[in-house]
Amino acid sequence: MRCFQRARKQVNPQFTRCGGTCAHPRLACSPTLPLLLVCIAVSAEPMRSQDKGSEANAARGSGAEISVTVRDSAGEPISSPATVKLFLDGSIPSGQGATSRGSVVFVVTNLGEFRVVAEAPGYQSGQKDLSVAFPMRAQVDVYLQRDSAAGKNSGVPGRPVLAPKAKEAFDKGLQALSTDQLREAEKFVGEAVRLAPSHPDVLYVQGVLYLKQGSFAQAQNVLEKATQIDPNHARAFAALGMTLSDEGKYEAAIAPLEKSLQLDARADLETQWVAAKAYYQTGRYDEALKSSQCALLESKGKAPEIALLVAQALTAVGRYDEAAQTLREFLHEHGDRPEAAKARRWLEGLRSSGKIARE
Repeated sequence: MRCFQRARKQVNPQFTRCGGTCAHPRLACSPTLPLLLVCIAVSAEPMRSQDKGSEANAARGSGAEISVTVRDSAGEPISSPATVKLFLDGSIPSGQGATSRGSVVFVVTNLGEFRVVAEAPGYQSGQKDLSVAFPMRAQVDVYLQRDSAAGKNSGVPGRPVLAPKAKEAFDKGLQALSTDQLREAEKFVGEAVRLAPSHPDVLYVQGVLYLKQGSFAQAQNVLEKATQIDPNHARAFAALGMTLSDEGKYEAAIAPLEKSLQLDARADLETQWVAAKAYYQTGRYDEALKSSQCALLESKGKAPEIALLVAQALTAVGRYDEAAQTLREFLHEHGDRPEAAKARRWLEGLRSSGKIARE
C-alpha cells in the first residue's frame, strides 16, 4: 500500500491515497468525467412564477429581485416543475414558488445572505447561497443531481459530449495553458465557452485560465459551478481548492482538495502539495506532515522544495532532529537553489533555540 494511503488512513479514512503525476498545466490531465447535476430557479414573489415578472417589477420598490433558474445536466432549464424555497440567513423563510419553464423569481424587501433550495421529481434536492446587499436584480443558477434510484425508471442522462467545434477549441485551450501561452489560451477557451457555456469541462478549463491570470473570484465562481454540475469532477475540485488556497482561504480549500484526492486515484502531485500546505496553515500538523512526506516521495526529485514543508511540519510536531536532518539533506543536494537560504536560516534557528545540538 502506498505511502499516502497509509498516512491518510491514520487521520481520515476517506482520504486514502498518494496521487500520481499528471500532464495538465498546474493541475491534472484533460478531464473526461460524467455530468450529474441540474440547475435551480427562484420565484418573483412567494408562490408566483416568472410569468408574473411584470407584477414583480411593479411591486419591487426598494427591495431586490432574485431570479433563479433550474437546469438539467446539459445546462438547459429543466422541463419538469421544481419547488423552490428561499431562506434569509439560511433559516428564515422568505418565499416559495414553483418554476415555470425552469425559472422563478422572488421579490424580497429584506437584504442579506440568502439560501435557495430546490426540489424536482427525479432529482436530489440542491441549494445555492448568494448575497444581496443592494436593491437589485440577482440571477442565480443552482444545479441538482439526478436521483439514481429514480433514474432506473426515468433514465439518467448520459455523459454530455462536446460538439466537434467546442471540443477542438477546448483541446487547443488546454494545450495553450499547458505551455503558459495565456493569450492563446484565452482565445480558445473563450470560443469553447461561447459554444458550450454550461459544460463542466469547459467551466473547469475556464477556471484554470482565471486561476493562472490571478482572477481568483472569477475562478472560484466558475469552478464552483463546474463541481455543482458534475460532483465527480476531480480536476475541478482540485482547481477550486488551489484557488481558495491562493486566496489565503486555507480552511475552505481543504474540503475540495480532499474531495479531489478521494475521486481520483491518480491525483496530481500539486494537489497533494497544496493540501499539505492548507493543513499546515490551519494547524493540522500531523496531516500536513503525512501529506507533505507523501508528496515529496511521489515527486521523485522533481520538486525538492517540498522538503521545506516537511521540515516545517516536523518542527511543528516536535520532531526537531528529523527536521534538521531533512534540512541538511536538502542543502547537501540542492544548495544552489533559491530556497537554500531559507533552509540555512531555519536550520540555524533550530540550533540557536536549543532544539538541536550545535555541530
